[in-house]
Amino acid sequence: MKRLFSKCLLVATSLLLGTACTKNFEEINTNPNAVNTLTPEFLFTKAQYDGVANQLLLLLGTMQYTTSYNDVAGFGSKYIASQVNSSSSSFSNAYPGALNELTLIINSVKDDPARVNLLAEARIWRVYCYSRLTDVYGDIPYLQATKGYTDNQFTPAYDAQKDIYADMLKELDEAAQSLDPSKATYGQSDLIYNGNPTQWKKLAYSLMLRLGMRLTKVDAAAAQSWATKALAGGVITADGDIAKVSYLASGQLINQNPLAYNLYISDYIAANGSTNQEGGKYQDVFINYLKQTRDPRLAVVSVVYTGGSPNVTDTTFAKQQGMPANLGSKPANFAQLSEPNPKTVLLRNSPFLVFTAAESYFLQTEVALRGWSTGTPAATLYSNGVAAALRQWSLFSASDGTIPTAKINAYVSRNQLVTGTFAQQMQQIYTQFWVSIFPDAQEAFASYRRTGYPALTPNNYVGNATGGQFPRRFIYPISEQNLNPTSYAAAVARQGPDNLLTRVYWDKQ
Repeated sequence: MKRLFSKCLLVATSLLLGTACTKNFEEINTNPNAVNTLTPEFLFTKAQYDGVANQLLLLLGTMQYTTSYNDVAGFGSKYIASQVNSSSSSFSNAYPGALNELTLIINSVKDDPARVNLLAEARIWRVYCYSRLTDVYGDIPYLQATKGYTDNQFTPAYDAQKDIYADMLKELDEAAQSLDPSKATYGQSDLIYNGNPTQWKKLAYSLMLRLGMRLTKVDAAAAQSWATKALAGGVITADGDIAKVSYLASGQLINQNPLAYNLYISDYIAANGSTNQEGGKYQDVFINYLKQTRDPRLAVVSVVYTGGSPNVTDTTFAKQQGMPANLGSKPANFAQLSEPNPKTVLLRNSPFLVFTAAESYFLQTEVALRGWSTGTPAATLYSNGVAAALRQWSLFSASDGTIPTAKINAYVSRNQLVTGTFAQQMQQIYTQFWVSIFPDAQEAFASYRRTGYPALTPNNYVGNATGGQFPRRFIYPISEQNLNPTSYAAAVARQGPDNLLTRVYWDKQ
């Protein structure tokens, strides 16, 4: 038996050694399902999904659209000190996601003149992604970021936001000018415009207008220069040019609206108004404003549940009621309070609006008031923005989002631009902007810090991290202190303490 075992062992060993030394080693050990060649079109789709999915949902509370009696879930509206680390998630998700994907695309197409549109559109989308990141955190890794694969740069330096803005605006300018309608595009792989270079140029100049106007308090001359360049280049003004990412109602989660899905699955899945697992509702500030102004969007975005089985939604104007942000326990009337409409805001196949005609018109209104443009009067631009903001809800649902033209005209008529001081006009413009941009709370947060409008009162909740002041930025991940300590320390020394009250470069009093 021992001799037989030894012979068997010798044969087995020989077979193993023979296999290990085979001439087809590489072929045998290559995954036949792996992709060895990067396909920019496929990766661009993923980068668009990842770019809009990387949102800080807590900002819905910060901007006083929603709140929760649950202290943990309610961090956004309560700024509770023990939960501040939840504000770092966008930073952590951005670099391995959309930003890394866009870098791979840019490196693969930058030397091919026939793919100039693919390069330009990736550069434009990268600016969008970086702008969302720097507007929340301030100084961030930028020029050295996403170079781990190419340059073994694993501890990138943080760039000053002033320099980041200068480069982003340059990128938009160069990319817009390089777009060529005669060259190849991403086609259907582009979720926003199906590769249309003309529309991508409008988005580039619209983002230039947004970022240029961000500089009004810190560098008015630069703001004027970039805003006028953007308007000369041509910005989004028509509903058909709205930049939006479309989604599906079912299937893989990446194909469903991430904001709608996360709201639905985390808090509103029961659809009964009572057993909301995170304790969320609309905040009274938002609902009260819509009611006071007789805003027809109230019935589009808000419902209460009537009870029974199955529960029925009720959009009756008088029944809508928001929840105060200072509650620490479930109120007795919780079931009767307003929450997002499942037929519009919570639809998983609703679009995410990246840049709208309404935002363009509101920014143009400010440009006109500052005397930086001539032609269309500020009052007309403002009315155009108000009307466009009401119309855009039809993109969410043709049946439940469309506001009748008569109601739109009546609301516009009641909300003409006042003829008061510049401050009074700014308050009117950007209070309307706050309503129009919902549910994109991240852009509302940026606009509020620049303009101070709407005139929100911060929530001085027990245990908050700001001493009852409004947050100005969010904090870096703890991992940065551990894995990139030198760059992190340099950024904090330059920008200020890594807390909720340090102001970013363009956020000046």
